Amino acid sequence: MSRYWSAVVHGLTPYVPGEQPKLADLVKLNTNEHPYGPSPRALEAIRAATDDSLRLYPDPNADALKAALAQRHGVQANEVFVGNGSDEVLAHAFMALLHHERPLRFPDITYSFYPVYCQLYGIAHQAVPLAEDFALRAEDYLPRGAERAGAIVFANPNAPTGRLLALADVERIVAANPDAVVLVDEAYIDFGGQSAVPLVQRYPNLLVVHTFSKSRALAGLRVGYAIGQAPLIEGLERVKNSFNSYPLDRLALAGALASVQDEAYFQESCRKVIATRTALVERLSALGFEVLPSAANFIFARHPRHDAAQLAAKLRERAIIVRHFKQPRIAQFLRITIGTDAQCETLVEALREILAG
Repeated sequence: MSRYWSAVVHGLTPYVPGEQPKLADLVKLNTNEHPYGPSPRALEAIRAATDDSLRLYPDPNADALKAALAQRHGVQANEVFVGNGSDEVLAHAFMALLHHERPLRFPDITYSFYPVYCQLYGIAHQAVPLAEDFALRAEDYLPRGAERAGAIVFANPNAPTGRLLALADVERIVAANPDAVVLVDEAYIDFGGQSAVPLVQRYPNLLVVHTFSKSRALAGLRVGYAIGQAPLIEGLERVKNSFNSYPLDRLALAGALASVQDEAYFQESCRKVIATRTALVERLSALGFEVLPSAANFIFARHPRHDAAQLAAKLRERAIIVRHFKQPRIAQFLRITIGTDAQCETLVEALREILAG
């Protein structure tokens, strides 16, 4: 704390990212990183970009990457926005599109950066409780008389629960709120969900945000993007160019472009994660865990007879790291990233020993 801080800084409670411990032989299942690594074509493109051109600024508009993303998603290039990770894309969206007189609505259990952005930008907001089974209910986001949201944001699949909202229900929310931007944060959609991107052409109030950090295994590169109709994207560009005109460096642009162009690798690596998730859910269920339905590259699980914090601590003693949240509604759950088959085998055997102890 310093007397030189602004009043805004004094009032902030920053987001706490997942731990990145530097331990040897660690089974790291706490931050939802992809277990199989990025496309070899992406790695080669990054290596090729490490030449004398690094003395030059990167393309501030990321035209080649936007064109590739537009082609993949069936939209126009001016309907794509890119940023330094989806967190930066979200931050710009909160400022450009979600800050209104009426409150912003999002689930009470969701990505914990949302309330941080609200605090940073002074955005009035309402946390909407999930159902008892942690499902997001579309009807909770429909207008009731004069009660309407200024904007809506939710992750789909949700984090940290992993639960998926069906595309038809996403459309219900978007269609019922024509005067409010609805931002759908699809960081994990490639692991089992149906993207809302095809709805963009019909709904001018819909913005869909994706990341290269999860399904494309490029968390260390920091690339995210949004898709929406051109007026929404223009709003994001105005904020971006008032903040940092060069959010993606040359290496990030090269690697992300090559990743988009390697569709076969992308699809196969996602299939592997989904198969491992299915097997892990079966094995944890056999050990007595309750596992929420997941369409993400992680699962959310609790054991009726064992405290989650103690389980996490005992796993850590065995060099296995999972994520434990202390929020009251979810304090007895562990969020477990889907690792390799070998990592998940190590996890299951460790839990078997702990539960038997």
